[in-house]
Amino acid sequence: MPMLRCILLSMAIVSLLLSACGTGTTPVPTAGVSLSTATPPPTVEPPAATATETRIAPVPTSVKSQQTGRFRNLFAEYLGHSEAEVKEKIDAAWDQLFYGNDYIERVYYPVGKDMAYIEDIGNGDVRTEGMSYGMTISVELNQQEEFNRLWKWAVTHMYQTDGPYKGYFAWHCDTEGNPLAADPASDGEEWFVTALLFASGRWGDGAGIFNYRDQAQKILDTMLHKNDEDNGIATNMFDPTAKEVVFVPSGRNSTFTDPSYQLPAYYELWSRAAQQDNAFWTDAAQTSRAFFHAAANPQTGLMPDYANFDGTPADSADHKDFRFDAWRTLSNVAVDYAWFGVDPWQAQQSDRVLKFLLSRGLDSYPNQYTLDGQPLSADHSTGLVAMAAVAALAAGEETGKPFVQALWNAKIPSGQWRYYDGMLYLLGLLHVSGEFQIYLPGG
Repeated sequence: MPMLRCILLSMAIVSLLLSACGTGTTPVPTAGVSLSTATPPPTVEPPAATATETRIAPVPTSVKSQQTGRFRNLFAEYLGHSEAEVKEKIDAAWDQLFYGNDYIERVYYPVGKDMAYIEDIGNGDVRTEGMSYGMTISVELNQQEEFNRLWKWAVTHMYQTDGPYKGYFAWHCDTEGNPLAADPASDGEEWFVTALLFASGRWGDGAGIFNYRDQAQKILDTMLHKNDEDNGIATNMFDPTAKEVVFVPSGRNSTFTDPSYQLPAYYELWSRAAQQDNAFWTDAAQTSRAFFHAAANPQTGLMPDYANFDGTPADSADHKDFRFDAWRTLSNVAVDYAWFGVDPWQAQQSDRVLKFLLSRGLDSYPNQYTLDGQPLSADHSTGLVAMAAVAALAAGEETGKPFVQALWNAKIPSGQWRYYDGMLYLLGLLHVSGEFQIYLPGG
């Protein structure tokens, strides 16, 4: 992976120079946000633009939320909406997606007195992706009952207590809780870990499966040490050499990644909150940032659904392009910049991809493309609208403001495809409003 190695080497050199001549800032405590005393990650200088790379406006400054405790509310900052108006919009999305009409609005379904699931309505199944998104939304909105219901359903029906995938979660089940496949999808575990750590930081730990921090650590341990079993089927969820998340920890699917599963901001938080393997998570964050440099098209900023560890598109007829999974790369890059602000390239990348989408029409840009920008669909999707608005956290105001307005104007998803669009819509509202905040256990 010569390109990725070059990027990582340049990051290391810049880090050494910065550590020799720079000084850190003192974190400003904020209510509800646990801040680490660990050394902030080093700033990364972006590579110079190539002759074919789109030139981008000056880099906006990150608020470095993890250090400062400040989370930007772009609805107020750019659009002038009041705190009450923003709260009303988020509450309306929560009420509809969690407690709306059973058939056309909600995706959250209680089961008995203490469990619940998030259903992918269009596909008629329950996915670790949706369960972990629902838990994340719940902890951010301080809804512990819904969080606990979802977590108990996931542990009861999706967690594997034996077999080669012991310690992982079956990636999807039917709504009765019967597994439809044994293998896990790596993004589910990633979001479970972060949601559990935030629950520990916000609410404290209970007993058994509600000892949130302990549960998060068990998943982290499985993710990094499954290879120790040498069971011939399941692998680590992070490739030990590339230090990147794999698509699925089994067979050929463990030899490449999904760019939307790359979550450097989460790995930075794990490096502070995990009880072991902290250095690995620090390295994984740096590697993930470098991966984005290699995976993004230098003109459009688009990334593929699946990619090799060096950032080149994976050999997949259906997933070598920018499709549904890849929408989330817009958010993943921008959130890392907003929370940590160590890689100015991320701001340039966010500007780049938003300018590309804007060139296709703010209210009508298609939801799928080849990496060089040829449309593969005529559909315009709320989920991508939401992820583009999150990218505004790292882009310049002139570029980002129209996308913030577009999210504000968007209707709450309903109907057959409300699951994915709806989850991304609500996550987008939380990020853009500054309500998606960091809660870590024990500082």
